[in-house]
Amino acid sequence: MLVSTKWLKEYVNIDEIPVEELAETITRSGIEVDGLIDRSQGMTNVVVGHVLECSKHPEADKLSICQVDVGEETTQIICGAPNVAAGQKVIVARPGAVLPGDFKIKKAKLRGEESNGMICSLQELAIEGKLVPKEYAEGIYVLPEDAVVGSNALELLDLNDTVLEFDLTPNRSDALSMLGVAYEVAAILSQEVKLPEINYETSSEKAEELLKLRIDAKEENPMYVAKVIKNVKIAESPLWLQNRLIASGIRPHNNVVDVTNYILLEYGQPLHAFDYDRLETGEIVVRLANEGEKITTLDEAERTLKSHQLVITNGQEPVAIAGVMGGANSEVHDGTTTVVIESAYFQPATVRRTSKEHGLHSDASTRFEKGVDPERVEAAAERAAQLIAELAGGDVLEGSVVIDELDKTPVQITISPDYINNRLGMKISLEEMLSILNRLKFGVEAINGKLVIDAPTRRQDIRIKEDIIEEIARMYGYDHIPMTLPVTESKPGGLTPYQEKRRTVKAFLEGAGLYESLTYSLTSEKSAHKYALETAPTTKLLMPISEERSVLRQSIIPHLLEVATYNVARRNDSVALYEISSVFLDEEEDGLPKEVAHVAAVVTGKWVDHAWQAETKKVDFFVLKGIVEGMMEKLGLTAGISFEAAVLDGMHPGRTANIYLNNKRIGFVGQIHPTVQNERDLKDTYVMEMNLDKILSLDVGELLYTPVPRFPSITRDIALVVSSETSASTLERVIQRAGGKLLKNVKLFDLYEGDNVESGKKSIAFSLTYQDPERTLTDDEVVKAHDKVLAALTSEAGALLRG
Repeated sequence: MLVSTKWLKEYVNIDEIPVEELAETITRSGIEVDGLIDRSQGMTNVVVGHVLECSKHPEADKLSICQVDVGEETTQIICGAPNVAAGQKVIVARPGAVLPGDFKIKKAKLRGEESNGMICSLQELAIEGKLVPKEYAEGIYVLPEDAVVGSNALELLDLNDTVLEFDLTPNRSDALSMLGVAYEVAAILSQEVKLPEINYETSSEKAEELLKLRIDAKEENPMYVAKVIKNVKIAESPLWLQNRLIASGIRPHNNVVDVTNYILLEYGQPLHAFDYDRLETGEIVVRLANEGEKITTLDEAERTLKSHQLVITNGQEPVAIAGVMGGANSEVHDGTTTVVIESAYFQPATVRRTSKEHGLHSDASTRFEKGVDPERVEAAAERAAQLIAELAGGDVLEGSVVIDELDKTPVQITISPDYINNRLGMKISLEEMLSILNRLKFGVEAINGKLVIDAPTRRQDIRIKEDIIEEIARMYGYDHIPMTLPVTESKPGGLTPYQEKRRTVKAFLEGAGLYESLTYSLTSEKSAHKYALETAPTTKLLMPISEERSVLRQSIIPHLLEVATYNVARRNDSVALYEISSVFLDEEEDGLPKEVAHVAAVVTGKWVDHAWQAETKKVDFFVLKGIVEGMMEKLGLTAGISFEAAVLDGMHPGRTANIYLNNKRIGFVGQIHPTVQNERDLKDTYVMEMNLDKILSLDVGELLYTPVPRFPSITRDIALVVSSETSASTLERVIQRAGGKLLKNVKLFDLYEGDNVESGKKSIAFSLTYQDPERTLTDDEVVKAHDKVLAALTSEAGALLRG
């Protein structure tokens, strides 16, 4: 909203406060003034001139030599505007003038002819081209004949003005009018609002004799007022009216249309002017459109209407889309002599929906969508009739054509001063509260220690007690709210152990080369249980956006596979991603699904690709298994982690393992089944998913450091022949258990199946490290411990020492 301070002065006295201070005061009271616009732009020495003579330049077809009276003298000015002519009153920048952009005017010669200044267009005075009247858009601006030659043109054009640019919140639709702003400023400055005086003469003919009105959709349009004005003369609006429209960001058209726009700005009530003769039937019928009905609007676009859209008709065909835009078939034009002024209250939701569906957003629709003041509907029509009679010489017919079933009862709110003070943490007296509410022009009475308040209809945002509290707080001054610290036991902020561990997991996975991914928590019914660590009844959305996003997921892997597929399809062949997010299982007592934090990963393509060193390594099972082991080591859980071969739906049967922590399954790692890979056009792809809540909920003892041993270790290698079904982890557990306290490390370093090994058997080799931190071990001690290991392997795992 752009607010001209010169215009604002007509309604409230702001002469005693500087504009900058006024802007700051309004901002502190709750409406932000986003900027101050000085319309003079630092211009000087710009006067009214009178073109006495105009002739073509002998050396340039597009230039004219003008003799211009500027008050003090008659001077020669060369002008390139196509519309310059003798007899015009024009804007002249004298030599020495400064125009916007620090453009200085000097005496000059143009094609050999002297030029002492410049005849200006409005654009050269920093007025946007879209706001300049169309007849002057391509040339100079012609001033009215009564403009005084030599006078200050900036004052004549109201450019000696400062405009306040309001950044309004959606609830403050009352400030979308000059009167609304005036009420606000008057309350802040403890002033009175001076409303426009409406007084005009009417003809003996009655409006209802010339125009009939019927409303068939009273829910969407509960109030409609029509004024009829005969014998109007369509012409250019007076300069003061054009100036105010331009300052507010609206282009002038003609005196009738400009009056409707002026009332929109002054009262916040949109109006529409119809050419009575073009209505043809002498009737206005407001109804819902017929499905597929068409109308050509003022922007010359043909629009197809829907059955829920409200239209104004002449009883036969639409002549306007209610609250949005008029029709070209009833537009006021140069030959219009009788005008019908429409002022109405349209249901906000109806206008909002129609405006959105047609992509038509205007100043009028914005105000209707937010809700106009019911008490101003008729007053705005009367004010428009007054101005049209004054500016277009029209005869206003007696009375109005009105249908009014609109409830104008103000919202009543009862609230106690103690309730207000408790919510604000302040001590505002009852007298101060009454003063604030009276300044805001709220109807208020103090009854039995409570405030009984009637919110004015212009304030559509006042509905509940909290709205009254906000009004009192902002007018009293937010700066006066006392600053206090919360009364509580002060504790330093910090991360919980769970949060610290979660960040550790993220840092490790990113350090390992994986990128974090964030995917939807919604999936399809078909994919909900795929790769789930545990399944439960799915949680369905009541109003899903699509079948593909209709239930809450129980595994993250399907979403990561979608991301991998998307990337590979776009020639990003190597993908390494992880996600830490929730899956949704069972139901809690409150009926909401139980959220469980999981961590998942997907890797495909190359893990190592050093082109310079000709070194390439594809992703395999052990890459992702190593990442899992590294993450668990970072969390201090290495001792409890183990892997066991598994057969899972959707996974490769020979390259998948369950992950156990302290003998409890917490997840799995492995390769996606080749069939799934082919369906997604992926190469070998490996995934992992674990229950992060179970991992991070475990208590881990404090990290204890031990000195680096000073005594040497002894290594023994053993190669065992075992059944092909026997896993390395089984053998490793036997070795660890039998090795005793001297065995410090077991490492698998070889696996062989083939020649010289019996069918159904495999050779598997381990390196065992023995060490005592307190002394040097003897060969006998090592042999004794090693023999126990070999005996245990034979008896418990059926392993034979390979010769």
